[in-house]
Amino acid sequence: MTDNDPSVPEPNDSGPESETETNANEKAYWSENIRLLWSLMAVWFVVSFGAGILFRDFLDQFSLGGYPLGFWFAQQGCIYVFVLLIFYYTWKIKKIERKYDLDD
Repeated sequence: MTDNDPSVPEPNDSGPESETETNANEKAYWSENIRLLWSLMAVWFVVSFGAGILFRDFLDQFSLGGYPLGFWFAQQGCIYVFVLLIFYYTWKIKKIERKYDLDD
């Protein structure tokens, strides 16, 4: 036989089973990652657009630090929530990467 015979598997060939398993892991990882992103984007939208604009009149009957709550969310609260969402995403994505054995 020759060295280029396609019927002889390569020594480093992991086979189709391993490839299928990797594709399934990657799809599951990305599915979970995208689901996490969409949920965090929804929270950010509700806080920034909802609390800062849509529900501002209702929230203004409460105060935080002497300022109406709707005004506070529009000026500072959205930024704080956004930073907290970044930290939460970092913590959660590390757990997801470990779950699918994709961490560094």
